[in-house]
Amino acid sequence: MAIETLNVELGERAYPIHIGRDILNHLPEMLRETGVRGQLGVVTDSNVGPLYADRVVALLGTAGFEVAVHTLDAGEPNKRMAAVEDICGTFLAEGLDRTSLVLALGGGVVGDVAGYAAASFMRGIPFLQIPTTIVAQVDSSVGGKTGVNHPLGKNTIGAFHQPLGVLIDMTLLQTLPERELRAGLAEAIKHGIIADAELFAYMEANAEAILAKSQEALAVPIRRSCEIKAAVVAEDEKEHGVRANLNYGHTFGHAIESVTNYETFLHGEAIALGMVAAGALSRELGLVDDEFYARQRAVFDSYGLPVTWVDLPVDAVIKAMQKDKKARAGTLKFIVADRIGHVIHRTDITEAQVRVALSAISG
Repeated sequence: MAIETLNVELGERAYPIHIGRDILNHLPEMLRETGVRGQLGVVTDSNVGPLYADRVVALLGTAGFEVAVHTLDAGEPNKRMAAVEDICGTFLAEGLDRTSLVLALGGGVVGDVAGYAAASFMRGIPFLQIPTTIVAQVDSSVGGKTGVNHPLGKNTIGAFHQPLGVLIDMTLLQTLPERELRAGLAEAIKHGIIADAELFAYMEANAEAILAKSQEALAVPIRRSCEIKAAVVAEDEKEHGVRANLNYGHTFGHAIESVTNYETFLHGEAIALGMVAAGALSRELGLVDDEFYARQRAVFDSYGLPVTWVDLPVDAVIKAMQKDKKARAGTLKFIVADRIGHVIHRTDITEAQVRVALSAISG
């Protein structure tokens, strides 16, 4: 597979998404295309660093770059302001300055935290995404959302800071644990639900090959997800309108993560539960029928993603939802579906309707 390049069209801040197999070796060339000449900071985590950090440092060293590496403890619980302060401390100690660039080498947590550190360090330096998980490759590495969690809410501290580019090497997924792969695929399924009925049907029909990490099978959801995300971001960079479509299932899912202190479910698992609830809410509103609800639930089940949660703490989840960053003047915006491949925004949802939706995922 040759390198395929998509573009996120943001005028002077447009940037490429390079997708392919065994393309990590093209990193120095990609950096030269950006015009970066300063010292580099690589941010990774304790899972990805032992696998790929030495290789990246060697590649960059051969190309004449000086590199400082900062390794985060892996996991969503470490997506906190303290991690940003630690990264900036490493950068200062290693002599990075306003001419430097940050490379985010890892999954969604690494990309979010490294991107926010880059947005903050010296009041903002550029960064580049090298996503190593499926959730990062199909979703979080594209679009410029960076940030950290607060105990009272997910992603409530952050900034829009677009990368200079994204390098997606699909072969990096071969070391991804199965649970992480399954969880990340929830976001690709989401893209089908919100924007592309054909992608959804593809995910339904090819679960076995995708879960077996077939490069050919994975190429379709990765490429199409990036196309969808790039188009949405180009139209609505800072989520004033259509970009909110990407939050399908996330109002429920983020609340589930919050009430479990980010320790029970991986992000994609919580979002899968959230999308089942969002489908139930869509049905409760009369927008979709039982067939839609059953089809959506079945595809998550086929990928080994949770569709119910035993002893779901409904009151706690509702309370957490009220702190969601998407709330406006105390009113929650829900993204609901009216068919496979299309969603709409609703702000007239009652607590009773939310309880009905949550009952659908209560085990």
